[in-house]
Amino acid sequence: VHLVESGGGSVETGGSMRLSCTVSGVTSEGYCMGWFRQSPAKKREGIATINFGGEPTYYHNSVKGRFTITQDNAKTTVFLQMNTLKPEDSATYFCVADLLGRCAYYPKYDRRPDPDEYNYWGQGTQVTVS
Repeated sequence: VHLVESGGGSVETGGSMRLSCTVSGVTSEGYCMGWFRQSPAKKREGIATINFGGEPTYYHNSVKGRFTITQDNAKTTVFLQMNTLKPEDSATYFCVADLLGRCAYYPKYDRRPDPDEYNYWGQGTQVTVS
C-alpha cells in the first residue's frame, strides 16, 4: 500500500488550501483514510477521517466547520479542503490509511483516531500559515 500526498505550502491567515492523497495497492474495500498532523508544539493528532463510501466522517474539534474531507468517485483519492486557516494549523500533515476500517465506529463509540490503528502513512506535507 502506498500513499502519495500533494498540496501544502504557505498561506496567509484566513486563506485556504487543499491537500490530496492517493492510495494504491489496496485490494479490499471498507478501509478508512484520513489526515493526522504534527507540529513541534503539539503531539500528533487526527484531524479528519473518512470511511470507504464517504460515511461516516470525523473531524477534530479544532477544525470542525473549517476543514472538509471528501473522496473521489473511485475512492482512491481523498481531499482535505482547509478554509479559514489559522497559524495554529501550521504543521506537517500526514495522509493515513486503516485497512480494517475502524473509523466506521467512531460515531457509535465516540472515539477519536488513534495513530496506532493506521497501518499506512504518507511522507507528510508541510502547511505553514502566517
